[in-house]
Amino acid sequence: MPHAVYLDHNATSPLRPEAFAAMTEAMRDVGNASSVHGFGRRARKRVEDARGAVARLVGAKTQEVVFTSGGTEANNWALIGASPAKLLVSAIEHDSVLAVPGGEPIAVEGSGRLDLADLERKLRGAPAGTLVSVMLANNETGAIQLIDTVVELARQAGALVHCDAVQGIGKLPVDFAGLGVDMLSISAHKLGGPQGLGALVLREGLESAPLLRGGGQEGRRRAGTENVAAIAGFGAAAEAAAEGLAAVAGLAEQRDRFEAALLSAVPKARIFAAESPRLANTSCVAMPGVGAETQVMAFDLAGVAVSSGSACSSGKVAPSHVLAAMGVPPDLAASALRVSLGWNSAPDALDRCLEVWLDLHRRHRERRRIA
Repeated sequence: MPHAVYLDHNATSPLRPEAFAAMTEAMRDVGNASSVHGFGRRARKRVEDARGAVARLVGAKTQEVVFTSGGTEANNWALIGASPAKLLVSAIEHDSVLAVPGGEPIAVEGSGRLDLADLERKLRGAPAGTLVSVMLANNETGAIQLIDTVVELARQAGALVHCDAVQGIGKLPVDFAGLGVDMLSISAHKLGGPQGLGALVLREGLESAPLLRGGGQEGRRRAGTENVAAIAGFGAAAEAAAEGLAAVAGLAEQRDRFEAALLSAVPKARIFAAESPRLANTSCVAMPGVGAETQVMAFDLAGVAVSSGSACSSGKVAPSHVLAAMGVPPDLAASALRVSLGWNSAPDALDRCLEVWLDLHRRHRERRRIA
């Protein structure tokens, strides 16, 4: 049974009607995009039209966009395919970056932003072929990173830069050329496209060894028959997301009102990364003394879907490595929830969230008094 209020868009956003329509139309057709006959050429056109839409969304050249199975593959490919002599990754990266062997963590500040002084220290004397990987915006706190400064420091050291922009696209204006990064990872389902489809944007002229070999697809950079229907859905979602960027920016007003009301009622509550520029749709808040798992279940019973952080850990509620890297005490981090709005969120969605949050806090206080 669907939730009455869905506030977990950073985990996945509902499929946009434009994407659904494009996918349905593509699935009614037949044709391998690598075939040279008419059916294949029609499939190829769908793929290339979508590639153009995605490229426009992120400010890249069409030929720089290579479709993958999602953000995880894009991140793995960027870090492994580059065969870096040294790999520096921020301590708050997604697990698909942190799990790549050999990465040396870059510290973050309590604000949720990268410690640029630590990056500068680690780049001193770095060997040629060093790669720096820093996300555009954090999936748990929404903190937006200073990618332009990261690129400047990396260039001074002769290093390449990869940026995981999975949470940023569709929520922030993204300009691949303007950012100056060498590689950019994106994913369809975070902006209302289908799950299981993403892309790695590779700066023109940059060589990266493919992870998947055996065919000539994607300009011989990623073997395997293209998922034409999903790619078509990604393209349609990208076009819709580009048109809706202003509306997403407007979500900050709802979020700020929610956070202000929450803190007014419960001054001991904590909003993480509140002092940093954040994604307009994201709030990471702690209810001291009440575990995140208990909160998620209580919200679920009340018909509100929220999460305790990243949704990429097989449903497990585990301590947040992001909050730990920010220096948040373990007991406080264990009580943190992530609330994330999206393209179809109702104007009163956060009002309902606040109501459930305050009711749960009241019941917790009453139980403590009785005990």
